[in-house]
Amino acid sequence: MSLFPQQISALRTPLSALNDMPKPNARPFKGRPLNAFPDSFVCLDIETTGLSPVYDDIIEISALRVEDGAITDSFSEIINIHRPLPPFISSLTGITDAMIAQGSEAEDVLARFLDFTGDSVIMGHNVNFDINFLYDNCMARLGAVFGNPYVDTLQIARKTLPLLPHHRLDDVMRYYGIRARDEHRALHDCELTVACYYRMKEDLCYEH
Repeated sequence: MSLFPQQISALRTPLSALNDMPKPNARPFKGRPLNAFPDSFVCLDIETTGLSPVYDDIIEISALRVEDGAITDSFSEIINIHRPLPPFISSLTGITDAMIAQGSEAEDVLARFLDFTGDSVIMGHNVNFDINFLYDNCMARLGAVFGNPYVDTLQIARKTLPLLPHHRLDDVMRYYGIRARDEHRALHDCELTVACYYRMKEDLCYEH
Protein backbone atom coordinates (compact mmCIF):
# COMPACT_ATOMS: atom_id res chain seq x y z
CA MET A 1 0.00 0.00 0.00
CA SER A 2 1.70 3.20 -1.15
CA LEU A 3 0.38 6.47 0.24
CA PHE A 4 1.39 10.07 -0.27
CA PRO A 5 2.96 11.94 2.69
CA GLN A 6 0.18 14.54 2.76
CA GLN A 7 -2.34 11.76 3.32
CA ILE A 8 -0.82 10.68 6.64
CA SER A 9 -2.79 13.16 8.75
CA ALA A 10 -6.03 11.69 7.42
CA LEU A 11 -5.13 8.20 8.59
CA ARG A 12 -5.15 8.56 12.37
CA THR A 13 -7.61 6.06 13.79
CA PRO A 14 -8.57 4.96 17.31
CA LEU A 15 -6.51 2.36 19.13
CA SER A 16 -7.38 -1.08 17.83
CA ALA A 17 -8.59 -3.86 20.05
CA LEU A 18 -5.17 -5.54 20.02
CA ASN A 19 -3.39 -3.36 22.56
CA ASP A 20 -0.87 -6.11 23.26
CA MET A 21 0.55 -6.21 19.73
CA PRO A 22 4.36 -6.12 19.46
CA LYS A 23 6.16 -2.81 19.28
CA PRO A 24 7.22 -1.81 15.76
CA ASN A 25 10.90 -2.71 16.33
CA ALA A 26 10.26 -6.01 18.09
CA ARG A 27 10.38 -8.39 15.12
CA PRO A 28 13.27 -10.74 15.85
CA PHE A 29 12.15 -13.40 13.35
CA LYS A 30 11.38 -11.12 10.43
CA GLY A 31 12.63 -12.42 7.09
CA ARG A 32 15.77 -11.01 5.51
CA PRO A 33 15.80 -8.70 2.48
CA LEU A 34 17.25 -10.25 -0.66
CA ASN A 35 19.38 -8.57 -3.30
CA ALA A 36 18.04 -10.86 -6.01
CA PHE A 37 15.78 -11.02 -9.05
CA PRO A 38 13.76 -14.23 -8.65
CA ASP A 39 11.33 -15.59 -11.22
CA SER A 40 9.37 -17.54 -8.60
CA PHE A 41 7.85 -15.66 -5.67
CA VAL A 42 4.64 -14.48 -4.03
CA CYS A 43 3.81 -10.83 -4.65
CA LEU A 44 1.67 -9.39 -1.86
CA ASP A 45 -0.16 -6.21 -1.00
CA ILE A 46 -2.45 -5.25 1.85
CA GLU A 47 -4.92 -2.47 2.51
CA THR A 48 -5.17 -1.06 6.00
CA THR A 49 -7.06 1.54 8.02
CA GLY A 50 -3.86 3.55 8.51
CA LEU A 51 -0.09 3.49 8.70
CA SER A 52 0.58 1.99 12.13
CA PRO A 53 0.70 -1.77 12.77
CA VAL A 54 -0.03 -0.98 16.43
CA TYR A 55 -3.04 1.30 16.04
CA ASP A 56 -4.52 0.30 12.69
CA ASP A 57 -6.02 -2.81 11.13
CA ILE A 58 -5.54 -4.85 7.97
CA ILE A 59 -8.73 -4.83 5.89
CA GLU A 60 -7.57 -6.71 2.79
CA ILE A 61 -4.79 -9.18 1.98
CA SER A 62 -4.00 -10.12 -1.61
CA ALA A 63 -1.21 -12.08 -3.22
CA LEU A 64 -0.14 -13.57 -6.56
CA ARG A 65 1.96 -16.68 -6.89
CA VAL A 66 4.49 -16.37 -9.71
CA GLU A 67 6.34 -19.47 -10.90
CA ASP A 68 9.05 -19.22 -13.54
CA GLY A 69 7.75 -15.81 -14.55
CA ALA A 70 4.07 -16.79 -14.90
CA ILE A 71 1.21 -16.02 -12.53
CA THR A 72 -0.17 -19.39 -11.44
CA ASP A 73 -2.47 -18.62 -8.49
CA SER A 74 -4.02 -15.77 -6.55
CA PHE A 75 -5.27 -14.99 -3.06
CA SER A 76 -7.52 -12.11 -2.05
CA GLU A 77 -9.70 -11.73 1.05
CA ILE A 78 -11.30 -8.90 2.97
CA ILE A 79 -11.15 -8.89 6.78
CA ASN A 80 -14.09 -7.98 8.98
CA ILE A 81 -12.69 -5.48 11.51
CA HIS A 82 -16.10 -5.03 13.19
CA ARG A 83 -16.06 -1.24 12.99
CA PRO A 84 -16.69 1.40 10.32
CA LEU A 85 -13.87 2.32 7.98
CA PRO A 86 -12.37 5.81 8.05
CA PRO A 87 -14.08 7.69 5.18
CA PHE A 88 -10.74 8.51 3.58
CA ILE A 89 -9.85 4.80 3.37
CA SER A 90 -13.18 3.93 1.79
CA SER A 91 -12.64 6.66 -0.79
CA LEU A 92 -9.04 5.57 -1.48
CA THR A 93 -9.68 1.83 -1.81
CA GLY A 94 -13.31 1.55 -2.86
CA ILE A 95 -13.84 -0.88 0.04
CA THR A 96 -17.13 -0.18 1.82
CA ASP A 97 -18.46 -0.95 5.27
CA ALA A 98 -20.84 -3.43 3.65
CA MET A 99 -17.90 -5.27 2.11
CA ILE A 100 -16.11 -5.29 5.46
CA ALA A 101 -19.20 -6.71 7.17
CA GLN A 102 -19.17 -9.65 4.75
CA GLY A 103 -15.45 -10.30 5.27
CA SER A 104 -13.90 -13.12 7.27
CA GLU A 105 -12.32 -12.99 10.71
CA ALA A 106 -8.70 -11.84 10.73
CA GLU A 107 -7.42 -15.09 12.25
CA ASP A 108 -9.01 -17.16 9.47
CA VAL A 109 -7.72 -14.92 6.68
CA LEU A 110 -4.21 -14.84 8.12
CA ALA A 111 -4.09 -18.62 8.47
CA ARG A 112 -5.17 -19.10 4.86
CA PHE A 113 -2.65 -16.48 3.74
CA LEU A 114 0.19 -18.30 5.51
CA ASP A 115 -0.88 -21.53 3.83
CA PHE A 116 -0.86 -19.76 0.46
CA THR A 117 2.61 -18.25 0.86
CA GLY A 118 4.32 -21.25 2.43
CA ASP A 119 8.08 -20.65 2.38
CA SER A 120 8.05 -18.61 -0.84
CA VAL A 121 10.12 -15.51 -1.36
CA ILE A 122 7.88 -12.47 -0.85
CA MET A 123 7.80 -9.50 -3.18
CA GLY A 124 6.06 -6.15 -2.98
CA HIS A 125 6.46 -2.41 -3.46
CA ASN A 126 7.58 -0.82 -0.19
CA VAL A 127 6.93 -4.31 1.09
CA ASN A 128 8.34 -3.59 4.55
CA PHE A 129 5.05 -1.82 5.27
CA ASP A 130 3.03 -4.91 4.40
CA ILE A 131 5.38 -7.36 6.09
CA ASN A 132 5.42 -5.42 9.37
CA PHE A 133 1.61 -5.43 9.54
CA LEU A 134 1.45 -9.12 8.67
CA TYR A 135 4.27 -10.11 11.03
CA ASP A 136 2.65 -8.35 13.99
CA ASN A 137 -0.84 -9.65 13.25
CA CYS A 138 0.31 -13.25 12.68
CA MET A 139 2.25 -13.17 15.94
CA ALA A 140 -0.50 -11.54 18.01
CA ARG A 141 -3.48 -13.40 16.58
CA LEU A 142 -2.02 -16.80 15.65
CA GLY A 143 1.22 -17.07 17.57
CA ALA A 144 2.80 -17.74 14.17
CA VAL A 145 5.90 -16.26 12.59
CA PHE A 146 5.72 -14.67 9.16
CA GLY A 147 9.43 -14.72 8.42
CA ASN A 148 9.80 -15.25 4.68
CA PRO A 149 12.72 -13.59 2.89
CA TYR A 150 11.62 -10.73 0.68
CA VAL A 151 12.43 -8.56 -2.33
CA ASP A 152 11.35 -4.91 -2.27
CA THR A 153 10.61 -3.46 -5.71
CA LEU A 154 10.88 0.03 -4.23
CA GLN A 155 14.59 -0.59 -3.71
CA ILE A 156 14.89 -2.02 -7.22
CA ALA A 157 13.17 1.10 -8.60
CA ARG A 158 15.62 3.38 -6.79
CA LYS A 159 18.52 1.49 -8.37
CA THR A 160 16.99 1.11 -11.82
CA LEU A 161 15.46 4.57 -12.18
CA PRO A 162 17.76 6.88 -10.21
CA LEU A 163 16.66 10.02 -12.09
CA LEU A 164 13.03 9.75 -11.01
CA PRO A 165 12.27 12.23 -8.20
CA HIS A 166 10.05 9.66 -6.46
CA HIS A 167 9.72 5.89 -6.71
CA ARG A 168 6.17 5.17 -5.61
CA LEU A 169 4.38 2.46 -7.53
CA ASP A 170 2.44 5.11 -9.45
CA ASP A 171 5.70 6.79 -10.44
CA VAL A 172 7.17 3.54 -11.79
CA MET A 173 3.93 2.72 -13.62
CA ARG A 174 3.92 6.16 -15.22
CA TYR A 175 7.56 5.80 -16.32
CA TYR A 176 6.85 2.50 -18.07
CA GLY A 177 3.50 3.58 -19.49
CA ILE A 178 1.59 1.02 -17.46
CA ARG A 179 -2.10 1.82 -17.12
CA ALA A 180 -3.15 4.03 -14.22
CA ARG A 181 -5.22 2.66 -11.37
CA ASP A 182 -8.57 4.10 -10.33
CA GLU A 183 -8.39 2.90 -6.74
CA HIS A 184 -5.99 1.22 -4.33
CA ARG A 185 -7.10 -2.42 -4.26
CA ALA A 186 -4.59 -4.98 -3.10
CA LEU A 187 -4.88 -7.61 -5.84
CA HIS A 188 -4.70 -5.05 -8.63
CA ASP A 189 -1.64 -3.51 -6.98
CA CYS A 190 -0.02 -6.96 -6.95
CA GLU A 191 -0.60 -7.27 -10.70
CA LEU A 192 0.89 -3.82 -11.30
CA THR A 193 3.88 -4.56 -9.06
CA VAL A 194 4.66 -7.76 -10.98
CA ALA A 195 4.42 -5.88 -14.28
CA CYS A 196 6.75 -3.13 -13.04
CA TYR A 197 9.19 -5.67 -11.59
CA TYR A 198 9.66 -7.44 -14.90
CA ARG A 199 10.10 -4.16 -16.77
CA MET A 200 12.78 -3.09 -14.29
CA LYS A 201 14.44 -6.50 -14.40
CA GLU A 202 14.57 -6.30 -18.17
CA ASP A 203 16.19 -2.86 -18.00
CA LEU A 204 18.81 -4.04 -15.51
CA CYS A 205 19.62 -7.11 -17.58
CA TYR A 206 19.91 -4.94 -20.70
CA GLU A 207 22.37 -2.63 -18.92
CA HIS A 208 24.58 -5.61 -18.11
